[in-house]
Amino acid sequence: MSYPPIRYEGEKGTTGGVLRAGDLAPDLRMGENGTQVHYLGTGDSTGGAFGLYRWEMGPNPSGPSPHFHRTITESFYVLSGEIKLFNGETWATGRPGDFLFVPEGGIHAFRNESGVPASMLILFTPGAPREAYFEELADIANTGRELTAEEWTELYLRHDQYMV
Repeated sequence: MSYPPIRYEGEKGTTGGVLRAGDLAPDLRMGENGTQVHYLGTGDSTGGAFGLYRWEMGPNPSGPSPHFHRTITESFYVLSGEIKLFNGETWATGRPGDFLFVPEGGIHAFRNESGVPASMLILFTPGAPREAYFEELADIANTGRELTAEEWTELYLRHDQYMV
């Protein structure tokens, strides 16, 4: 394996690092479970390199059903609590420090079934516009709006999410 192609041609380094304070309010709140999402580094803010989100789940069961993506990888790093992680074959209990990488096309899911809050980092590469998807899910959860099976399918397909 070699390094990727050069992306910066300058002779000297440049400034441009962006610090996001850890105590900022969440960017998004989802439903009665209390899930909070922090947009740490969006695809837009990283020039498409990656999207990084802190996902803080409340104590009630929550998480997506098994699915896959055609255009992005997804990785999970457990920060606190216990999170069930599905690698396409088996469910395992992820604890702080555990990591799951899912390549494009890899079936995966996650759930908090522990009865206590849990948190993790979710990393997408390259940086897809996942915020629109998260915000639409939050709107559905926060308003109690109900979608038909066809509407769910259309929502998922618009956001590179293929349910299995």
